[in-house]
Amino acid sequence: MESIWTKETEENKKYKELKGNIETDTLIIGGGLCGILCAYMLQREGVDYTLVEANRICEGVTSGTTGKITYQHGLIYDKIINTYGYDKAKMYLEANQMALEEYKKLCEKIPCDFEIKDSVVYSINNPKAIEKEAMALSRLGINCEITDTLPIPLKVAGALIVKNQAQLNPLKLAREIARDLNIYENTRVTELTKNKAITENGEISYKKVIVATHFPFLNKHGGYFLKMYQHRSYGIALKNADNVRGMYVDESKKGLSFRNYKDMLLIIGEGHRTGKSSSAWQGLEDFARKSFHNSIVVSKWATQDCMTLDGIPYIGQYSKSTENLYVATGFNKWGITSSMVSSIILKDLVQGKKNKHSSVFFPSRSILHSQLLVNAGESILGLITPTVPRCPHLGCALKYNKQEHTWDCGCHGSRFDKEGRVLDNPANGNKKNI
Repeated sequence: MESIWTKETEENKKYKELKGNIETDTLIIGGGLCGILCAYMLQREGVDYTLVEANRICEGVTSGTTGKITYQHGLIYDKIINTYGYDKAKMYLEANQMALEEYKKLCEKIPCDFEIKDSVVYSINNPKAIEKEAMALSRLGINCEITDTLPIPLKVAGALIVKNQAQLNPLKLAREIARDLNIYENTRVTELTKNKAITENGEISYKKVIVATHFPFLNKHGGYFLKMYQHRSYGIALKNADNVRGMYVDESKKGLSFRNYKDMLLIIGEGHRTGKSSSAWQGLEDFARKSFHNSIVVSKWATQDCMTLDGIPYIGQYSKSTENLYVATGFNKWGITSSMVSSIILKDLVQGKKNKHSSVFFPSRSILHSQLLVNAGESILGLITPTVPRCPHLGCALKYNKQEHTWDCGCHGSRFDKEGRVLDNPANGNKKNI
């Protein structure tokens, strides 16, 4: 399966593979949009850095994103105010507003199909949730509009519109930014010691390191295997479908997302926890046939997102006990905006500077949320299920995914093809004997 971005974007420039030993001040592990933006920001600041990617840059989760840039992240602001208070909600908003402005500046110089669009969060059956979020946004100084009529083929109970957000082709932007960066591809970090990263063909001595690998692969620090799970979604691109004139997402994780790209309509949905059963693309294609009678599916793909306990990303020091080790993860389906937020915060932190927005994203904040019990239960179930094969990450049972012909881990979201090659982390290597 090939995403619409992969089809519509020129092939990656090829970068060298690390062979031998090198030194760098800041090592960035992970060559998706987040890692690339971190490298870009550090280069702009004059900081010595090196970025390493286990495969090819931008060919992982970045290639499957919806390409939306917005500070409207579902119904997050009412939740943050109720959980952490007004000041933290304001920090979250300002950080994401800053990210949007940075994209606007970047995209003035880089052709990446950047367009200003309205962002819309809708609900099928919970108008009160929409009203609460509108009140939260109003308190934070954001103008918004409530409606129950949208140009999408769904009957909604309510929807919240925020204007002047944006969309783009993420691969066009990421690959152009990466062109002049210090990058090594096909360079998998297999072990990380205090000041040295071990790869298959060399070692990298570093002073500081940023882990931007989607799901962090270091288990002995931070507890990310309990603080996050992965949520899988499916996408189709249609021709001969409507122009919906904006970006739309259901407030429910199981709902649908819509946006146009050129003459196509992109629909994303059929979401589920990785490792669970799903109708995958079939449900989307059935919906398309019913809603857009003359439409044609021209592309199909899938992706997955790291979901945190409280809906806020983990950006900052990897754990309280790991000085000079940083992380950016848990973007909760808002990876484009959160990648830029991460790059802005981390370029300050690795230089020893304070960042006024970093505390809301602090990775070692409280884990006392109901989702923790769900994650722990799934992990226990995965560990006690008596099946073979098992995931090399932490030993959970793998489940065969009939739709995608892969072996998936329901504990933490690692995925493998039929030959055992790792497709998605946190597993940091192939699985033998599948």
